[in-house]
Amino acid sequence: MPELHFLHSHLWAKGYRQYSYRRRLSMHNSIVLVKQVPDTTNISGQVMKEDGTVNRAKLPAIFNFEDKVALEFALRIKDECGGKVTAVTMGPPRASDVLRECLYMGADEAYLITDRKFAGADTLATSYVLSEAIKKIGDYDFVFAGRQAIDGDTAQVGPQTAEKLDIPQITYAEEILQIKDNSVRVRRKIDGGYEILECKLPVLMTVLKDAAEPRPFGAKRVMAYKGAKSLLELEKMAEGNSLLYIDKLVYEYKSRSLFIPTLTADDLHIDVARCGIKGSPTKVYAIESVVLGGSEPVKIDNTRAGMLSLIDTLMEDRILG
Repeated sequence: MPELHFLHSHLWAKGYRQYSYRRRLSMHNSIVLVKQVPDTTNISGQVMKEDGTVNRAKLPAIFNFEDKVALEFALRIKDECGGKVTAVTMGPPRASDVLRECLYMGADEAYLITDRKFAGADTLATSYVLSEAIKKIGDYDFVFAGRQAIDGDTAQVGPQTAEKLDIPQITYAEEILQIKDNSVRVRRKIDGGYEILECKLPVLMTVLKDAAEPRPFGAKRVMAYKGAKSLLELEKMAEGNSLLYIDKLVYEYKSRSLFIPTLTADDLHIDVARCGIKGSPTKVYAIESVVLGGSEPVKIDNTRAGMLSLIDTLMEDRILG
């Protein structure tokens, strides 16, 4: 079993001491799991397919915010300790957009994991593919991910990926307190307070959306990486121009450090029976739009009797107590 030490916990209190992680001589490499998600602000049954999955083409795509915070965690470690930050996403070809955003923020490398065989994957199948990709990339001390993605809200992919990698995990991370050569100390949120944990490296961490403020894009990095392309994007360019050859395009983009490697099922040598819909035991049988309607407003008198009546009503509705 991965080793994880529980140090102590505290209730929230004003004026608790702020820590920072020390600059160490050894460098630490990080892999960050990011996701391009549909903007679910106005999602409805009209964007659902018959198999219960989301028709992503009918919704605008955005960078899952908690994953952006996870990337910020990795970049801060790079700033303090040195090392490399690699962004990884699993999704359709257009998911390359979020990888470019990662490069704009400061990531050193980016990998696109895409294959039609991965379509319709639930958390079990997704974590399997991600874990195999991480093993192939290798050379990491930290794996970061957002607590959850807004298109699923399960918070399962990070923990399941750590399990398949057989490394310790720290969920609901709020702050990295200290990094040593072979261990890390982290504060994580719990109900009513926080815990401080210490564990050996490598470790997978899922972070909360309020844990950090993601840095803006670097203007020089935007200019440098706005032309970065994945293999599929280069193939599409070649298809539309008979004067372009895919081998030459790949060589050119690699030489300019603008090539985004693509990993498919064949590249990862994985069991396709564990991928996509075939490898996903979770099934969505129905979705419906729920409209919450309020009743008539009730005036509460600013008296002791009025307050007691309000408390009784809240307790009857199980809002209190």
